[in-house]
Formats: sequence, C-alpha cells, structure tokens
Amino acid sequence: MKCELMHKTHPVMSLRLSANAVSFDRLGKIHSPERLPIGLTHSGGLKELNDWWIGRAIPSTRAGLKGALDKLGISTPLPLLAKCFGLSLSDQYWICPDGSGLRWEDVNFFDHPFSADMGDILFGDAPGKPALDLRSPDNTSDGWLKKKWTIVDGRRLLVKAGSGFWQEPFNEVLASAVMRRLGIRHVNYDLAMIEGRPYSVCEDFIDAGTDFVPAFRIALTRRKPNHVSPYRHFLDCCGDLGIPGVQDELDRMLTVDYVIVNEDRHYNNFGAIRNADTLEWLGPAPVFDSGTSMWHDSPATLIQPSEPQPSKPFKTHHSEQIKLVRSFEWLDSAALAGIDGEFMEIIGNSDFIDAARRNALCQGLHRRVKMLEEHVQNRTRASVSKPADILGHRHRPR
Repeated sequence: MKCELMHKTHPVMSLRLSANAVSFDRLGKIHSPERLPIGLTHSGGLKELNDWWIGRAIPSTRAGLKGALDKLGISTPLPLLAKCFGLSLSDQYWICPDGSGLRWEDVNFFDHPFSADMGDILFGDAPGKPALDLRSPDNTSDGWLKKKWTIVDGRRLLVKAGSGFWQEPFNEVLASAVMRRLGIRHVNYDLAMIEGRPYSVCEDFIDAGTDFVPAFRIALTRRKPNHVSPYRHFLDCCGDLGIPGVQDELDRMLTVDYVIVNEDRHYNNFGAIRNADTLEWLGPAPVFDSGTSMWHDSPATLIQPSEPQPSKPFKTHHSEQIKLVRSFEWLDSAALAGIDGEFMEIIGNSDFIDAARRNALCQGLHRRVKMLEEHVQNRTRASVSKPADILGHRHRPR
C-alpha cells in the first residue's frame, strides 16, 4: 500500500507499506524533513523508519497480549497499526493511504470517538458482535501492564491494571500524592475498582496540538561517545534540540523515584513535549508511569529499604542515581511528613495486600523519606566544608 507518513496535516514522507502490513518496504520523497520523527536522520533509511514504526506497536511483553492476538487470528500486533493508520494519543503522526482522501481533522483520536473493541479484547473480553472495529489508540499504547483507553465526558482516560499483588495502581496514587506535596509537575492518577480489582486511571497529558517525544527518541539524536555517561548524553541531546528546563525536572523526577523506589523509569516513560504546529519545544513532560515501584512484586520479607535498590535509567542503583541531582534547593522534605500514613490509607482497602505487607510497605516508605533527608544533609555539610578546604589550600605557604 502506497501512503504518506503524515504529521498532523503535513505530509512528511512518501512510503510503501508491505503486503502483510507489518513494515515499510520502500521509502519515497521526504517532503518535510523538519517533521521527521525525532531520532530519524535523512539518510537512516528503512531500518530507522521501521524501528520507529515497530516502536509504536503494542509491545510483545504486554500482559494478556497472546490471548488477544489469538482472538484476532494474528501472530503479531504489528498489523494492528495499519488498522488505526498508526494514530496515537501520544503524538500526531499517522499514515494516509494514497487516494483515500482521509484528513487528520476527520480521523484523529483527540477530536473523535474511537472503538472500544480492541481495549475490550486486551482486557480479556470478547465484544459480542460479528464485525470488530479496530480503529483504536490501544493499538499504539506502550507498556507491559494490561491497559486500555476510554472516553468519559470528553476526556481521554487511560485505565491500567496491576500484576501479582495488584499494587501498581496504588503506587501510582502514592506517586501522585508525593509529587503533589512537593509541587512537582505530574500526571495525576486515581483508583477505579473494576470487577473487584484495582486499576489506575489518568487523563491524557497530550492533546491535538502537542507531541510527546520519549527520552529514547531524544537520545538517538546524537551518537553517544563511550566516555560520556548516559545522563550527560541525554542532557547534551536535549541541549542540541533546545528543550528548556530539563535538568531541573530531572532533579525532581530522580528524587521522587528515590523515595518510592521506582525500578522501571526506562527511556520511554519520560521525555519532552513539543508544539505539534510550530515544533517549538515546550519542556519536559510531567512525571508519569510510576507504578513499578514500592517493591511491587517483592514478598514482605524482602522489603528492606536500606539495602541497595535497583533503578533506571541512568544508574543501576538509587544510591548512585540520587547523586546526579544537581540541587535540592527546591525540596521541602517536611512536606512529606506523614506520607506513610497517607499510603496506609491508600492501600488499606486492597484485597491483595495483607496487613503484614501494608505495614512493611509503609515502614519502608517512612525509611526512604528519612534516607533522602540524610542524603541532602550530608550533601549540604560537604558543600559547606569544601570552600574552606579550597581557601586553606590557596593560602598555604609555598
């Protein structure tokens, strides 16, 4: 199928989708090089474009995906991208088949309703109708947890499940509470009970006039030398692109992740937002997707907050990653007083978290707050003593 890669109403590149609708097999003329997806080069060819396209599909690690694909009679989620023209609720890219007459104004998911069939199938439900409508942003949603998009009172809401102890939805609500107390820009999460199970619910932070660009795409804009750290490399890429306010927002994100022991802040669940019309960078995205935290899949006996805790994206342990925070001048740690009590209220009604686990989690959270305070105090003492050492060295007799 011959088509155009579109960015909102702008033709970006002519291309051809393969017969099995899983990849592109031919590239044509580039019409708007400035609107190519971030991280693609003018000479990158088919591989770069197909990597980007595949990255839009439901990941193979998604819970319940195999059962959903079996119901649809397909072996991979990639053909689903063509069913919705690659449209997403995260950005404004899509493909327009040649001669179709389709217009972004008529098909985008921000201004128009979409089918619930795909979301229902991903949640294990079989829509009771002979013909399925697969035009859905669920075909382009990321992440390994079961999730689906829905529309309530005109708002695009993402409903996301948990796993194991079904703790992730509660962790999202906790992360919202922590960031609300600290005045950190974030996506707010609420709880919803569906058939006796907890789900997190949040509103889309992207609209018809903006693009979310994941950190993964940003980090592809320049080659990383071996001697440059991942953290420095990401900041350099943001500097090249002119994204404002990145380091300050990273300070806040890494601090929150330290407190809640977030294990999975990978490069696709943070990034930046740009204006989809002018291509102006608006700044870092609000912090979102913090559910894989608070020892979400660990038995209560293994909740040991003072032990090294795994982290992403820049360091493998939080004890090292927190050292990347440039400044804590913004931090009012007193605002976190009693957050463990609030967490106890949040998880108090869970049928999946027993009393022993609740106590271990809240005690662990209390300890993590204290550890943050200790880290900040130690840094402050070190910074105060350092100038004196330097001054003494300068005035030491030769």
